[in-house]
Amino acid sequence: MAATIVSVINQKGGTGKTTTTINLGSALQKLGKRVLLIDLDPQANLSYSLGITEPSCTLADVFSGQAKLQDCLQERNGLYVAPGSNELVDIEISLVTQPERERFLQHMLEEMTEYDYILIDCPPSLSLLTVNALAASDEVLTPLQMEVLTLQGLGQILNTVQQIKTALNPKLRVKGIVVVMYDKRRKLSSEIEEYLKENMDEYIFQQRIRLNVKLAEAPSFGQSVLDYDASSYGAKDYLGLAKEFVSLG
Repeated sequence: MAATIVSVINQKGGTGKTTTTINLGSALQKLGKRVLLIDLDPQANLSYSLGITEPSCTLADVFSGQAKLQDCLQERNGLYVAPGSNELVDIEISLVTQPERERFLQHMLEEMTEYDYILIDCPPSLSLLTVNALAASDEVLTPLQMEVLTLQGLGQILNTVQQIKTALNPKLRVKGIVVVMYDKRRKLSSEIEEYLKENMDEYIFQQRIRLNVKLAEAPSFGQSVLDYDASSYGAKDYLGLAKEFVSLG
């Protein structure tokens, strides 16, 4: 059975996109799922956060035809990772002139049949790399910080998903919106959450990801928060998210 491919996307940086990709992936793995993480962001924060600093090959090598995806994968506590690199910026420029330029990633992932889930950490921009991710994906997951500016960008993300669905990938659907960096003491958090419930047709995950210092510390140790401190709020929240994620089918 083919893997479920999920793009984790938000156009704004610092919104918990990479944190969500790593920790949802780790939580799914703890639930017995086989998980592959794709670091498609040229900043390669996901790779760095899992202690992958000097991989022998990266996604840039796969895109350029110099390596096979299977040969570049790194294993971290049961998770498999396709490392990113800043060379993806050059790859993106070279892709522009290629035929089928939106489907390079889709063709790469077709042979990755041994996984239950493939989670793609997308760049924080609507770039050609992001289009590749959306063209290859079954579902989209959007982490949303409880800030007015991130709310403004949400409509643009959903609009882009609809455009890709129409033009390239009719099976693409929004899995849901994940509330991250949640602080119940802030009035703005509850106001924005209320706004989402009243104005969005998309599913909003009941499991919120609370502000938690362990989530910030874990990348320094090259681990997911579930491996770094399984008793932390961060670990419990992402495990709860993974259970809800799987239950939605």
